Amino acid sequence: MIAGNFLLSGELIESPGKVPFSARTPDAVDALHGFDWLDHLAAVGDLEARKLAQSGVMDWIARFGRGAGPGWVPDLAGRRVIRWIAHAVFLMQGLAAPDQERFLHSIALHADYLARRASRASAGLPRIEAQVGLLYASLSLEGLAGNVSWGARHLVECVKAVVQPDGGLRSRNPEDLLQVFELLSWAAQALEDAGLPSPPALLDHLDKIATALRVLRHADGGLARFHGGGRGAEGVLANALAIHDRLSPSSLGPAPDMAMGFARLAAGRCTVIIDAAAPPMQAAAGRAHASTLAFELTSNRRPVIVSSGDGRSFGPDWHRASRATASHSSLAFEGYSSSRFAATAKTRLALADGPRHVGVEFRHAPHARAAALSHDGYTSSHGLEHLRYLDLSADGRVLTGGDTLVATTKAERQRFDQVMGRMGGAGLPFALRFHLHPEAEPSLDMNGTAVSIALRSGEIWVFRADGRMLELLPSVYLEKGRLKPRPTQQIVLSLRAAGYTTQINWSMAKAQDTPTALRDLVEDNPLAVPRL
Repeated sequence: MIAGNFLLSGELIESPGKVPFSARTPDAVDALHGFDWLDHLAAVGDLEARKLAQSGVMDWIARFGRGAGPGWVPDLAGRRVIRWIAHAVFLMQGLAAPDQERFLHSIALHADYLARRASRASAGLPRIEAQVGLLYASLSLEGLAGNVSWGARHLVECVKAVVQPDGGLRSRNPEDLLQVFELLSWAAQALEDAGLPSPPALLDHLDKIATALRVLRHADGGLARFHGGGRGAEGVLANALAIHDRLSPSSLGPAPDMAMGFARLAAGRCTVIIDAAAPPMQAAAGRAHASTLAFELTSNRRPVIVSSGDGRSFGPDWHRASRATASHSSLAFEGYSSSRFAATAKTRLALADGPRHVGVEFRHAPHARAAALSHDGYTSSHGLEHLRYLDLSADGRVLTGGDTLVATTKAERQRFDQVMGRMGGAGLPFALRFHLHPEAEPSLDMNGTAVSIALRSGEIWVFRADGRMLELLPSVYLEKGRLKPRPTQQIVLSLRAAGYTTQINWSMAKAQDTPTALRDLVEDNPLAVPRL
């Protein structure tokens, strides 16, 4: 940004010497007017960063400070005032007295606006963001102390409306849950800094969300990428958990096996996170993914098996493709997803139908962590139920899996026979896909019956599947904040279901000469200063 390059929500804006407040995409506009970029300049903290941040704030106040413009919606106003207050010392240092007065006056205008409009924000994350902004302003400005208890009470009501008993959200978006958790931890921290107790209900919700996020967190600290959510910004989850653990140390305990519809297997610094529930067709039909029974695997600091991610920032075509079952590490019939998409009046493409029954049964043993899963998303189209069994060894070195397609009821077998008849008896084509992280380097071995996957840490994993022929095909890794999708590869088993039961077993195991513990000192950012 100091060099004049603003990369915001996948859009690059060149603006030497000043912060731009015009962008093409709605997400980039929100990032600009929500002052997300201020966190980064404050983190740099030098004179150049401060001057750019101060000029950006004063320019925004001059152009939009009277209450008109794209940034004047409750959630963006809340997001903006949180950052202004959090970085007030950084912003006001060396600022001329008249500009300091304008800055403080604008914060007061935000407080007045949020007092009137915060409760009218859209339910969920936007309303929580607005309420936390109001609470920050009430704690920071003289004469507003009487609004603090009222604001905290309304914040708790907002949280009660969206957080489920297990600490998850109806949208089943892990990154959205992290944003809610971060906002609530900031609110609790601000109350403590002011010498005020946090409402017990607020701390209780923080405990539940913290527990859920620990289920959704991979070994490398990133979140599972499902239903429109990304890994989360670097360090955000760790910082928010640190605040929570200090405020509520008695809540610490082992993470459960499941939260927000996701199952977790963990052993030996290896994590497997599985989408083990029906997609949120009612809560987030326009962003939900057809990812039932898909999984991700991370070993130490390195993601290995991934989902393609959320393509919304790359345009409608990428968004549509990223939501299909074929963009996840699961089983998909050729031309079909486990959930059906349909155009609606509210959105261009929404999940309209999907699995009605998703089964999960944990079968842990001293030597392994295992889960048996199932869904009926293909029974109406093909007459087959998908069963998946995943078993992670106690040392985290071996993941064995089995995928089965089965027609058990009379109606399912009749449907299967009908589809088989249309296919001329050749079998129903389907594929098992295992999308790889861009930094995982695969190569075909053993005449195409094994794939070796080399990680930058030095680990080598080997994938096999009942001696069957494997393919390495192109894939993409969709990350928020990048200009283009990252190319990567996927392991594909192309098969046919020719009977009422079709089963394929596969395994991923660390190569025998791969040590159990590795000193992974390779920097993720090749431009970063080497650590001494």
